[in-house]
Amino acid sequence: MNHPIRIAILPALLALAFLSPVAGAQSSSSTQAGAPSSKVASTTRRAERRENLVEQRIVELHKQLEITPQEAPQWNAFALTMRHNADAMEQAFRERITKMPTMNADEVMKSYANMAALNAQNVQKLSASFSDLYGVLSPNQKAIADRLFRHEPRRLRKAPVKK
Repeated sequence: MNHPIRIAILPALLALAFLSPVAGAQSSSSTQAGAPSSKVASTTRRAERRENLVEQRIVELHKQLEITPQEAPQWNAFALTMRHNADAMEQAFRERITKMPTMNADEVMKSYANMAALNAQNVQKLSASFSDLYGVLSPNQKAIADRLFRHEPRRLRKAPVKK
């Protein structure tokens, strides 16, 4: 998962991947004693893992793109967008999980559509933020970014750029 957009969308994809199966499991287990506290603990652990993944990816991209102090404002905006997007998806996922036990099938489908729409909005925000960053990168940095954002094998993405 070294693709910058993939990691930015990772929380959304994870949420969408777990929506139906986890929701069903949690709604049946939520009637058991002690389940609410374990659900909260599980959700908290998932949020911490998501936050760690996002932060790791931000650090990795910063290093790979060789961000300079002059590019810091655009980089910081891009990184902040990644964090906000991940936070928004996590919040939406938590709300959906909380409401799942009382939702009917129609509401479940609508909530799934809302999650997908939120993901699409987040990708639009990330794309706009990245465009601002890309616009200030040097030709060498742009070549690095181009390789990172393509689906090239990892060994090719790490190859040095010829100047």
